[in-house]
Amino acid sequence: MRVLVAGGAGFIGSHLCESLLNSGFDVIAVDNLITGRLHNLAGLLEHPRFTFLQHDITEPLDLEVDAVFHLASPASPVGYRRYSIETHLVNSVGTLNLLELARRHGARCLFASTSEVYGDPEVHPQPETYHGNVNPVGPRSCYDESKRFGESLTMEFVRKYGLDARIVRIFNTYGPRTDPADGRVVPNFVLRALRGEPLVIYGDGRQTRSLCYVSDMVRGLRLAMERDGLAGEVINLGNPDERTVLELARLILELTDSPSTMTFAPPRPDDPVRRCPDIAKARRL
Repeated sequence: MRVLVAGGAGFIGSHLCESLLNSGFDVIAVDNLITGRLHNLAGLLEHPRFTFLQHDITEPLDLEVDAVFHLASPASPVGYRRYSIETHLVNSVGTLNLLELARRHGARCLFASTSEVYGDPEVHPQPETYHGNVNPVGPRSCYDESKRFGESLTMEFVRKYGLDARIVRIFNTYGPRTDPADGRVVPNFVLRALRGEPLVIYGDGRQTRSLCYVSDMVRGLRLAMERDGLAGEVINLGNPDERTVLELARLILELTDSPSTMTFAPPRPDDPVRRCPDIAKARRL
């Protein structure tokens, strides 16, 4: 079985490639390396069942595959703000290209969306039926709104063409190969703690995040792809253990035995106050 992983040189994508190879699949990783890093795949490049293609999926692509994982997109605040237009395009034009590829070859497709589609939610925890509270023109909107568009386009291919496609909404994930400079809370705090620099907390630190380890996320992605009968389903993937940013900062200082202090800065625009997945559907399926 041949599996295409778009965004395969990214944080989650590289772990997914590794897992699929370990299960005996032939894996083709596609990445334009804007935010993905080839060194994330260093241990796989010589594998006989692994192929890497440096390619931007906003350009036409035709590969004969049995399954398509679409994880291609800048995903960190630093990445999608720096590449805001590219973020819009990869989740619109890029999604269209991969859906058409899957349709041509009768492949199953998984679109990796995000908890950001819920915006700054007013419902806690967030179930898949919640439509979100999103600013369509804010500094994060290139990511939020392009993912919402990608979800809508994926669903139209299910309805119109009967494509076997499913959508997962990924919540905060951490683990090896996270870019320490990408602005996300765990690598940011860990890097500063190891350097003895102050941990910068935006706002009062009472905002929450729910953090899932990357191997658990990969397992969820694979189950969502490999389970039959999920065409047209939308599934939250994440860890429902909700922690405040202050709790995370204190835990990292303790685990690293760091002399760093905590400093407070004004809250960032459109930063969600609470973020926690309702994973009842994932557990049921």
